[in-house]
Amino acid sequence: MKIIAGNSNKILAEAICSYIGVSLANTSLRRFADREIFVEINENIRGEDVFIIQSTSHPANDHLMELLITIDAAKRGSAKRITAVIPYYGYARQDRKTGPRTPITAKLVANLITSAGAHRVLTMDLHAGQIQGFFDIPLDNIFSAPPIIKDMKEKFSNDGNLVIASPDVGGVVRARAFAKRMNAGLAIADKRREKVGESEVMNIIGDVKDKTCILLDDIADSAGTLCNAAKALKESGAKEIFSYIAHGVLSGEALRRIEKSAIKELVLTDSIEALNDVKNTKNIRHISIAPLMGEAIKRINSDSSVSALFD
Repeated sequence: MKIIAGNSNKILAEAICSYIGVSLANTSLRRFADREIFVEINENIRGEDVFIIQSTSHPANDHLMELLITIDAAKRGSAKRITAVIPYYGYARQDRKTGPRTPITAKLVANLITSAGAHRVLTMDLHAGQIQGFFDIPLDNIFSAPPIIKDMKEKFSNDGNLVIASPDVGGVVRARAFAKRMNAGLAIADKRREKVGESEVMNIIGDVKDKTCILLDDIADSAGTLCNAAKALKESGAKEIFSYIAHGVLSGEALRRIEKSAIKELVLTDSIEALNDVKNTKNIRHISIAPLMGEAIKRINSDSSVSALFD
């Protein structure tokens, strides 16, 4: 196989290669004076199984264009099979029409990736499951649950005082699955959103008094919902509040909100490369998904079952 890394998350790509036991393919990715992107693969990939690792995180448009151009370069280099490995699938929240004359951009991005020449996609914790149906090529949507559950079990004792909390109704299925695995209680924050980008937690459903609560979600962007939920849990008597998030987008005032929030520690995966200001935030920690993604890539390469990873 050949593994190619875009610019979005070189550290994760190198960690995946280290797990698999291969080296990153030699590529040149540069820009012309007008900021056009140019990609050149500097080694033979004819007949190879090529994996292109690129999260479409901020700046989403640049990273998406890098991915599309790299796929095209691999296709024209006669790769046997091209897999787009997208740890964080950007535009996933635009998965349906929210009003008249609005786009379904998650579908548009799926079309672009397919048209560029990808034969399959490997991604993690899609924001909406129906996005799998937007692709006319095979898609493996793996879950960050194994490394997160492992970290939880190492950090929290099973003494009956642990509660898994969902910051909104949409995350109840995820929270319930984790609560079952951790043999913990379940709580839900009842949220009313007044306008886009702002949220207000009205009340907590479930017993959290004197409990250690773990807020669970797939994406933290502005972190408004997360921090409001933490505040509501604290006001309902929660002893300590932690949070595990699959994708730390953390835009705008997110870091300031998290630092000042009731969250004792926020744990993120490295699906999105952490910038220095994120690394320097005192109550944020990262866990790696490199072994999980690396094992999935090995199984795709050998035509083995990916779903068996989660049995």
